[in-house]
Amino acid sequence: MGSNAVQDQHYWDVLTEVMDPEFPISVVDMGLIYDIQAKDGIVEVTMTYTSTGCGCMQWIEDDIKNRLLQENGVEDVLIKVVWEPAWTIDCLSEKGKQQLKHWGVSSR
Repeated sequence: MGSNAVQDQHYWDVLTEVMDPEFPISVVDMGLIYDIQAKDGIVEVTMTYTSTGCGCMQWIEDDIKNRLLQENGVEDVLIKVVWEPAWTIDCLSEKGKQQLKHWGVSSR
């Protein structure tokens, strides 16, 4: 793993602290984050939402930006929202599926 890959993985780990406002699950375990690339103090996050009508979009994006900006060397965060591939329950991590099950929500 190159230094950028290690750094990018660090940001994935950091975003496990950002929770989805509707479920007590991180945006990473919800499968909302598709890619993270960091270069020259700018972190670009490619992500999606569970639906185009998600009422929490701005809150989630603000939480992601605010959390990443706490990291040393991060000067700016760019968020790119994509709709392809579309989010499905298959995007949930195993941890996310278990957390939903714990809260009585089916992930099948």
